[in-house]
Amino acid sequence: MAVPDAFFVPDGDDRFVATEHGRGPWSREHQHAGPPSALLARAIERAVAADAFIVNRLTIELFAPVPIGHLEVTTSTLRAGRTVRRLEATLAAGGRPLARATGLATRIQAVDFPPVKPEPGDPPPPPESGEPFQFPVFHGTIGYQTAVDTRRVRGGFGENPTVVWIRARVPLVLGELPSPLQRVMIAADSGNGVAVVLDPARYTFINADLTVYLHRPPVGEWVCLDAVTLPERSGLGVSRSRLWDRDGPLGWALQSLVVEARAVS
Repeated sequence: MAVPDAFFVPDGDDRFVATEHGRGPWSREHQHAGPPSALLARAIERAVAADAFIVNRLTIELFAPVPIGHLEVTTSTLRAGRTVRRLEATLAAGGRPLARATGLATRIQAVDFPPVKPEPGDPPPPPESGEPFQFPVFHGTIGYQTAVDTRRVRGGFGENPTVVWIRARVPLVLGELPSPLQRVMIAADSGNGVAVVLDPARYTFINADLTVYLHRPPVGEWVCLDAVTLPERSGLGVSRSRLWDRDGPLGWALQSLVVEARAVS
C-alpha cells in the first residue's frame, strides 16, 4: 500500500495515524521525534490562534518512543496571562503518555528601540549552494530521512559544527499547510543527527528532550541547523543548534543526550 503523503493522517478530533514518513533511525517501529514534536506544537499553536500571541518557547519531554500508528493529542492552558500564556499538550497512544510539550506564548506588541548589534557569527550559505546531506544515523528506503530535503553547507561527519538546511517534503498533517513553527519543529530535533561526532555503529546518542527558543517568527520552507554535539564519557551529552532561515538567525534548539555504547556482537 502507498504511504499517505504526510507525516500524520487525521483520525477524528485530536486523533491521528502516524505514517512511515516519520520513521526514525533507532527502530523501524518508532518515529523520529521531529514530527511528533511538530504535532504537539500544532496543538499549542491552535490554542492561542485566536489572539495576537506567538509561541516562542517549546519544551518537549520524550517519555517513550513514539510508535508509527494511532495517536491522540490533548491540550490544556496552564496559565492565561495578559501578556504571557503557558500551555501544555500531551501525545499518547492507547491512553499511555509518550511525549509532553510545555509552551510559552507571548503577546505581540510594537516596541520602539535603537538598533541592537547582532550576535557575532557568519550566516550560513543558502541551501541551493549546498549538497544533499545523508544522515549518518539513518538506514532504509522510507522514513524521516526521505521525507525531508537536506542541504549541507558546512562541516560533515565527525565535525563540530556541521550546518545543514532542512525542509519537509510532505505536510505534517494530511490536507494542511504546515505553519512556520511546525516546519521548525520538524527540523529542530535533528541536531544530534546533523552534528554526528561518534560512530553510530558503535554508539547511540538518543535525545530525551528538545527545547526550542524563537526570538522572531520563522519564514519560508527552509530551516537551517548550525549544530554542535558534545558527548561526555559519563554517558551525558548535549546537542545545540543555532536556527536560521533565509532572513537570518531566529532561535536556538537544545537536546539532552543519553550516550551509550552498542553491545558488541
